[in-house]
Amino acid sequence: MDLFGNKPDKVMKPPSPLADRVRPRNLDEFVGQEHLTGRDRFLRNLIEKRDVPSIILWGPPGTGKTTLANIIAEATGWKFMSFSAVLSGVKEIREVIKEAKDEFAYHKRKTILFVDEIHRFNKSQQDAFLHHVEDGTIVLIGATTENPSFEVNAPLLSRCRVLVLKQLTDDNIKKIIQRAISDKEKGLGNYKLDIGENPIDVLAEHSHGDARGALNTIETAVMISQPDKDDIRHITSDIIHEAIQKKALLYDKGGEEHYNVISAFIKSMRGSDPDAALYYLARMLDAGEDPMFIARRMVIFASEDIGNADPQAIHIAVAVKDAFDFVGMPEGWIPLAQGVTYLATAPKSNTSYKAYLEALEDVKLKGSLPVPLHIRNAPTKMMKELGYAKGYKYPHDYKGGKVEEDYLPDELKDRRYYEPKDIGYEKIIKEMMKKKKPVK
Repeated sequence: MDLFGNKPDKVMKPPSPLADRVRPRNLDEFVGQEHLTGRDRFLRNLIEKRDVPSIILWGPPGTGKTTLANIIAEATGWKFMSFSAVLSGVKEIREVIKEAKDEFAYHKRKTILFVDEIHRFNKSQQDAFLHHVEDGTIVLIGATTENPSFEVNAPLLSRCRVLVLKQLTDDNIKKIIQRAISDKEKGLGNYKLDIGENPIDVLAEHSHGDARGALNTIETAVMISQPDKDDIRHITSDIIHEAIQKKALLYDKGGEEHYNVISAFIKSMRGSDPDAALYYLARMLDAGEDPMFIARRMVIFASEDIGNADPQAIHIAVAVKDAFDFVGMPEGWIPLAQGVTYLATAPKSNTSYKAYLEALEDVKLKGSLPVPLHIRNAPTKMMKELGYAKGYKYPHDYKGGKVEEDYLPDELKDRRYYEPKDIGYEKIIKEMMKKKKPVK
């Protein structure tokens, strides 16, 4: 029963987004990923031979993962089924598998099952694919922005080829945009557009290699621009900026990019490059990283990578942590930036860090070696009679506060862990350690 009177003969669908309308239909139209799709390259050869295995497409957003899955289905003639890891569970997987079996039984045709965001499946959901990937019931094509070695379980990963898609270059983005602008059938070619090179350069630069985002932005820019009396829409850089607004940076606090950026931040400070360190600091803060996580990493860095080459570094790092804790955002970036530039330009030494690891290795290798009797505590008469503390030399009773003494267990008597470098304050420490000890 129709509550609103007459039903329309057809259900009118809203027009699909530009990014969907201009999606490439074959590899010759596909832009980017030449290492996979170029002439005589791995994926192109498999597609041309119609011998495509189950694969995981791993790459940043907007690099062509869904498009490649569609191209593979079109080129092979296999049935294509799309499946969302966000909206589906094991029940839906079973239904898809049944449909794939029927497809092969009645039509002798394979089924490509495309699973977007496959990293969102839990272990039991991923396990539900295993047997059917193994026996060829489905050709699984999974798409993910997360490192598959962390997010896809090992049995399923071993049954798939992982293909890494690279972030698109600015030139790739420009080519995709130019095609969309000139395409009269599916793109924006029926609009009268006045758009020069500079606005397209701005769009490419701000797209961060995301073709989908770039196409959405140019479509928005066309829609918000006002045609003049000749029906021409002038797309300026200002209009592009208006359409872009503020794009979220690629940064997942729980995913691989989190570890990539914090690693780059630490390595930049270790390499004494304050500019790079500041860039990664800004990138993390702008993307919403917890500033206290950054501050804690700086405290660790001050001891691990600077150490006694600049003993003030640990004080600076802790002070920065406390300052941020006291001030908070939005001004908290100021002490963080000061701390980063100090740590990046400070002299570097990891000798105390390495010395501890070497000492720990001896502890694990040799176990609990007996502490020399002369440096044991002797609080009781029996202990004194057993020789505890006998012959101990109190350093403050000697000139310079130094005394020739053996403190390590006998088995490690001549072991040296800490070897100061000739850099910063450690150079002074090294000289102090070289001074001749008093004679016994």
